[in-house]
Formats: sequence, structure tokens, C-alpha cells
Amino acid sequence: MKLLRHGAPGAEKPGLMHSDGTIRDLSGLIDDLAGAALSPESLARLAAVDAGGLPEVAGNPRLGPPVAGTGKFICIGLNYADHAAESGMEVPPEPVIFMKATSAICGPNDPIILPRGSEKTDWEVELAVIIGKAAKYVSEAEALDHVAGYAITNDVSERAFQAERAGQWTKGKSCDNFGQIGPWLVTRDEVSDPQNLAMWLTVNGETMQDGSSKTMVYGVAHLVHYLSQFMTLHPGDVISTGTPPGVGLGMKPPRYLKAGDVVELGIAGLGQQRQDVIAD
Repeated sequence: MKLLRHGAPGAEKPGLMHSDGTIRDLSGLIDDLAGAALSPESLARLAAVDAGGLPEVAGNPRLGPPVAGTGKFICIGLNYADHAAESGMEVPPEPVIFMKATSAICGPNDPIILPRGSEKTDWEVELAVIIGKAAKYVSEAEALDHVAGYAITNDVSERAFQAERAGQWTKGKSCDNFGQIGPWLVTRDEVSDPQNLAMWLTVNGETMQDGSSKTMVYGVAHLVHYLSQFMTLHPGDVISTGTPPGVGLGMKPPRYLKAGDVVELGIAGLGQQRQDVIAD
């Protein structure tokens, strides 16, 4: 299934993308795509419903992030060998973990907002893993049983805030609208191999990133297992698993976003996003 949330920011309703290309409303079946609604049992019930009999959503509504109630937005740094190389950094011996504020989360086509004082806002297409069942001390073999599905995220980053100011990376990663997720949550059964997905990103139509999740250093199952050793992963938590090469920071000279730019990105089987870049 391709699950989504539609409507104005803060007032989204749950829905799904029907095979005929229409959006169907799930409000009569679940309150939202959050918590227990993401459990394997709940997803199985939704999959058994005749989507053609659900109310059709008229028009072309805004899509919000396809998951609600996210408690943790966990990001993995330098998790692609080729991206680590372009950054001039060693592949880490264990996953590099940092948090992105949940207030950064927005819809897949909501704008990228350049924060005040920004000079180095960058793009990063990433595979997002959405937890559906609580995970604590899970084995790698059982890790994917705790995954509800996958989505695209743009891990927008202000590099000067991230690396040139004192402290941790969080402030360069957490500005408003620095976490586009969607358009859909594609349930795990529709993604046969999360480690073999083509990924791309363009700026103003020019290809910047053209990679694959196959070059991940630490794959999805390992990340869920690894993170669960340090913290319980709860339904609705999002893990953004790193980016392939082609970010602005790695270019010679570096290239960053400016107001008026248009960013488009996608992952095979997971849809695509489009964002206008605007100034705050």
C-alpha cells in the first residue's frame, strides 16, 4: 500500500493512493497514520479493505508527511561509502547518529525555507524507514519485522550552522521545513529489497545526485537493530538512513541553494518530491 496524509498543515487526514491514481480517504477506518495504526495488524486490516469502495478525495490536495506523531527523527551520517569519500571523511566504524527536530518535518512538496543568515543550505535525498512496532534490543534478523514501511526524505542541511558553529550537528539540520517526508509511506511488503533502490535529486533540472541504496555502509536491518540497543524505537519514529554522493558541499567549488531554486528528488518505487526554495 501507498499510505499518505492529505490536507492543510496540522489538519491532515489519513488516506491511500489507489491503483487508479486517485486518493482515497481512510478517516472512517483510522484516526491518523500514527501509533497503533502503523502496527502489522492494523496494516493487514487496511490492506484487506477494498480501496475502490473508499471515499475519493476530490481535487489535488496538499500532501502532508505520511506519518504523524513522530517522537524521534533519527538521522545517520556518512552512511554511503561514496558520500563519505566526497566529504573527505573516513567511513565510520559504527553508525553516526544525530537527531533532527521533529518540528522540521513537513510535506513532500512543501517549500525549503532558507533560515535567516543561511549561506550554505544543502540538499540530501535519503531513504526513510518508518517504525511500525516498538523495537528494543532486536536482532538484525528480526529488525525488519518492526518496520511499517519506507518513504523519501530530503535531509536539508545548513552546512555553516552544522559544521562551522560550535556544538553538534543538530542546529544545522533542524530548521523549519528541513525534513520533507513522502509523498507516501510505502508498506514494507512492496519493497522487496531496500538495499537496491535507485535514488536521484535535481536542482533546477540539473542532476546532482544519482545513486543507489546499495552503497549504504550500514543497511536498514542493521540500523534498526543497532539503534534499538540504545533506545526503544516507537511506532511513527523515522530513521533517515544517509545520502549518496552529489551534495552541494562535495562540489568543487561547493554549491548551495538560493531563493528561487527548485529541488526535485525521488527513489525508485517510493515516488518523488518537488520543493520551491524560499527565504524566511
